[in-house]
Amino acid sequence: MIQRIQSIYLLISALVSGGLIFIVNLWKDVEGNSIMAKSLLVSDDWMLKMIPILFIVSVVISLSSIFQFKNRQLQFVLGRLNILTNLILLGLLVYQSLNLSGETMVSEKGIGSALPIVAIILQVMANKAIKKDEDLVKSVDRLR
Repeated sequence: MIQRIQSIYLLISALVSGGLIFIVNLWKDVEGNSIMAKSLLVSDDWMLKMIPILFIVSVVISLSSIFQFKNRQLQFVLGRLNILTNLILLGLLVYQSLNLSGETMVSEKGIGSALPIVAIILQVMANKAIKKDEDLVKSVDRLR
């Protein structure tokens, strides 16, 4: 059902991945300009373009997982896929902030780089709740 706790976790994960990328900066460049995920879409580097695309993919997976409440196995698999997407996104953000030499682009790291970690934690909590529901349904089926 939609009113389950995992749906709340998934909705918060979608809000973190989708809503906060427009508010929170990922890093500041040398001039002090805030770089947000939405501004990376116009970049020439394909790796920088992947960052907002992966944020959007994470939102789509979270929202589609909410409405898979009748198919808990698929909901669980989508949760794992979203964790993997956020791990790739986190890896790209860490690579981008650490691979640059000196002060070429990143001057100050923002809190936006931690958003995939929050989304991963919420996805893990949602998957635990989905697994708990699945175990409850299996235990009731054994009694019949």
